[in-house]
Amino acid sequence: QVQLVESGGGLVQAGGSLRLSCAASGSIFSINVMAWYRQAPGKQRELVAGITSVGNINYADSVKGRFTISRDNAKNAVYLQMNSLKPEDTAVYYCAAEIRVGLNPTYRYWGQGTQVTVSS
Repeated sequence: QVQLVESGGGLVQAGGSLRLSCAASGSIFSINVMAWYRQAPGKQRELVAGITSVGNINYADSVKGRFTISRDNAKNAVYLQMNSLKPEDTAVYYCAAEIRVGLNPTYRYWGQGTQVTVSS
């Protein structure tokens, strides 16, 4: 019933920029937190940045000052602007959203992931 579709990943040189987008669709009553996670090979998935429906934001220390998260509530979308990319930012990036469908409890949905590769 709910789908998160990501776009914007790719290959970029160190120091470059990429913008990730994620849009939620389906029978959505409300969305609380929208967030970006990433998982590098051999590592656990980690939170990159999150934003609440009223705009409260938090970032992982490793991306502060370089990445910017934003959302468009009217479009049920979240974005991640990534600047000054480093090789250690290479990972699969996942969009996540806490969505309420009808009267059901809030549930965390995940996108399919988009690869970001930063070459040195």
